[in-house]
Amino acid sequence: MKHNIPLKSLYSFIAVAETGSMVKAADSIHVSHSAISQAIKSLEQQLEVKLFDRVGRQVYLNDAGKLYYQRVSPAVQAIISASEEVKNKDKDHHSISLNMVNSLALHWWIPRVDKLQNCYAELDIRLSNFVGDVDLERRNIDMAIFQGDPQNWQKYHCEKLADDELVLVCSPSLLKSETTNNINELLNRFPAIQVLNARRNNNWQIWAEHNHIACPKAQKNRSFETTAQALQAVTRELGLLVTHKQFVLEKLEYGELVQLGNAVIHPQQSFFYACKADKLKHTSIQQLIAWLKNEFLAS
Repeated sequence: MKHNIPLKSLYSFIAVAETGSMVKAADSIHVSHSAISQAIKSLEQQLEVKLFDRVGRQVYLNDAGKLYYQRVSPAVQAIISASEEVKNKDKDHHSISLNMVNSLALHWWIPRVDKLQNCYAELDIRLSNFVGDVDLERRNIDMAIFQGDPQNWQKYHCEKLADDELVLVCSPSLLKSETTNNINELLNRFPAIQVLNARRNNNWQIWAEHNHIACPKAQKNRSFETTAQALQAVTRELGLLVTHKQFVLEKLEYGELVQLGNAVIHPQQSFFYACKADKLKHTSIQQLIAWLKNEFLAS
């Protein structure tokens, strides 16, 4: 035997051996009857031995054919199984588990889902909202977007996406009757909305110190546990809020909120992504990273 046996000849041989019919074999592997007949003829010529006895339209394995089938069938099945495994594994890489805090998911990610879909239609991103320095392996997470210090994520590949900018915002309706945009006067006129959780409760202090003004005190019925609640409050004209610019980009764009003064870069944290280094070889991860960089840069 001077040449390797083509896989299509082996597929045809196994199909005929298992169905006992050229016609049925052709149907089972979706080829023509003539293609099956030619593949079997070519295989027998290469092996220099007949593999089937033919009785009318029926074909039966002879002794040589039975021996060949016993040896070849498991090998071909192994090839099929390996091919399916690789194929499915590749598909699985299009599904990415991505962790980010709920505020970023609600106010940054969800408004951009259609843009991601238009860029990379095959990607399927599954969100989780674990808080803090998440163990990606234990949580079975592929990537995370976080606000914080990359020193806390040293066992992962981390890269900065953007500065974390703090902005003072309010409802435009709140300013309709105002004759000034002076921030000190507005803070004397309207209450400061506070977010109480540990990740946000120093936002006002950082912003106020940068602008050399006194940090406003918390007032009754204007303090909330989550950013989502605080954003609802500021949209409902309950006061002024210092929050992360990435959380209010859409509301600013559509005029639901207005920004007062300049943004202040948070000195203690930025936006980063983190993932295991070996994930970087996957095309889907590369696509998501490129898209994230572009979106954070654009915003």
